[in-house]
Amino acid sequence: MTTPHVDDDYLAKRQLKKGSAGWILLAGLGVSYVISGDFAGWNFGIGEAGWGGFAIAMVLMAVMYFALVLSLAEMSAAIPAAGGGYSFARHAMGATGGYLTGLAVLIEYALAPAAIVIFIGAAVEELLGVNGPWVYALFYAVFVGIHLAGVGEALKVMMVISGLAVFAILATAVALVGDFDAANLFDIAPSAAAGASDVLPFGWYGVWAALPFAMWLFLAVEGVPLAAEESKDPTRDMPRGIIGAMIFLLFTAVLVVFLLAGASGAEMIGASGVPLVDALKATGQGTLATVINVLGLAGLIASFFSIIFGYSRLVFALSRAGYLPKALSLTSQRKAPVWALIVPGVFGFLVSLTGEGDLILGMAVVGATISYALMAGSHILLRLRKPDLERPYKTPGGMFTSGIALALSLVAMTGVYAFDPRAFNYTIVLFVIGAVYYFVYGKNHLVAKTAEEELALVLDAEHALDEEDETSPEVRAAQA
Repeated sequence: MTTPHVDDDYLAKRQLKKGSAGWILLAGLGVSYVISGDFAGWNFGIGEAGWGGFAIAMVLMAVMYFALVLSLAEMSAAIPAAGGGYSFARHAMGATGGYLTGLAVLIEYALAPAAIVIFIGAAVEELLGVNGPWVYALFYAVFVGIHLAGVGEALKVMMVISGLAVFAILATAVALVGDFDAANLFDIAPSAAAGASDVLPFGWYGVWAALPFAMWLFLAVEGVPLAAEESKDPTRDMPRGIIGAMIFLLFTAVLVVFLLAGASGAEMIGASGVPLVDALKATGQGTLATVINVLGLAGLIASFFSIIFGYSRLVFALSRAGYLPKALSLTSQRKAPVWALIVPGVFGFLVSLTGEGDLILGMAVVGATISYALMAGSHILLRLRKPDLERPYKTPGGMFTSGIALALSLVAMTGVYAFDPRAFNYTIVLFVIGAVYYFVYGKNHLVAKTAEEELALVLDAEHALDEEDETSPEVRAAQA
């Protein structure tokens, strides 16, 4: 099956390495997407809302992410394509809805590494005394290069780095549990804000402004379905992987939010650039603080590394479908999407030169919340419009669950405006530019007219390559 826009070997040149990841690796991918958020960034939400206000914001965002993850688990098992949210939205809302969802995710995934590499530079400066563009360039070059070596190798490296980061969080938690005092959670004096109290020192407005920081504890876990075409059994592995990752991230979020402020005080943690390290120092554990400072770099690298994986798979899928220039989806002999790794990496490096990590991160969060609303909406529309779609896994609560994710994602989007209107406005400008590109150029160069046709093309190409591999001289020799 082909279309006027592709020749017979178009998809043969655009194949990822199938069977590289089981559910444990996928869960590890989900954790590594997010783990840097446990080390820094989230705690500034305490400065916006106080510990009680931030705890409310965290619960709201945890509910949003868990509802979204359960919705994505169903869609990723039913539609196992590398585009993740883009693929789901195209099935539910057509070509335009698919692209706009993919665009929102792309804004998130292209900008987040740029913000993280700035934070990596600050950590390297703390340890080695060097920082700046050369540090950013080195990290982009090394970790894009590892991905170019192949997904199997990349995911194994990612698991090791993520393991170090998780060890740092668990070691910190064990060290601080003996110093926990609930009174420390509420050591911020109430302000003059409306509704202010000991529990909510900055009132309900503070809770609203803290929502983007609470998201940082879970941001990007939704990227697990981007590895669908590289999983061993997507109908089984995808739900297990993304739900397993979310449960583990809930556990680590509770550890850092309760124990850091409870051991050393909410006021101090709310202003700290390195909250794990400062909490350990405040409780007299300077040696462990030094070790955690080093391992904290592993947490930043884990998220930086895995989000590069995520943006490459999204760009690959959008390019293969014709939304973006088709050269971006060409894959190497190792089945790595070469230009989908390199081009967004160059873009991210250029963005990182601004040095405005907080602003870039806020923009990434806006892109994320737009995509969450569209993905949750896709789940609802697929249930209504395609009730007969084969669903190996079904979301508990069905459309009610995805409806919760949709409502809370819209609330979270407004929270970014409450904290930083610049981040909100700049992201909307980027989104509009991307939409104009689609309506002027992209929609006229699609490979397939419908999502079903595109998925059929991909599956046909996979089967053809599998049969070719089975009849290759190497396979026949091994069988003999």
